[in-house]
Amino acid sequence: MLDSSDVRRIALSLPGTVEKELWNHPTFHVAGRMFVTVPGDGTSFAVRYPRYERDELIAAEPERFWVPPHEANSSWVRARLAALDGLDELYVILVDSWRQAAPAGLAEADLPARPPRGSAGRAEQAEAAQPAQPAQPAEAAE
Repeated sequence: MLDSSDVRRIALSLPGTVEKELWNHPTFHVAGRMFVTVPGDGTSFAVRYPRYERDELIAAEPERFWVPPHEANSSWVRARLAALDGLDELYVILVDSWRQAAPAGLAEADLPARPPRGSAGRAEQAEAAQPAQPAQPAEAAE
């Protein structure tokens, strides 16, 4: 299962990113512009998302994405970590938000297609803890 340490690790892997504590929780910035924050209990995160596309996203996947009332007029959307499909999806979401906040020259940088595999968050730890499945013997041909 993904957790806030996965958000932190991926966010900090993106060029020019710095972490700041605001509103008593971690926020991540590029060139002075915030692109992700992990509010409250760390079970979700907020990212930049075009306001004109947001309603469609939320309508299509309300179990994954939402906007709290106090952010209704912003260009932000929240995502539930437990509802995401894994590190690759989290990475794509964070990169998209980072590109929206980064200056043009930096936003156009070539980035790895997959998230960094550094210090493992819960998702990677759980993956690594899974015992290898023994190969199933092939059935004898008759």
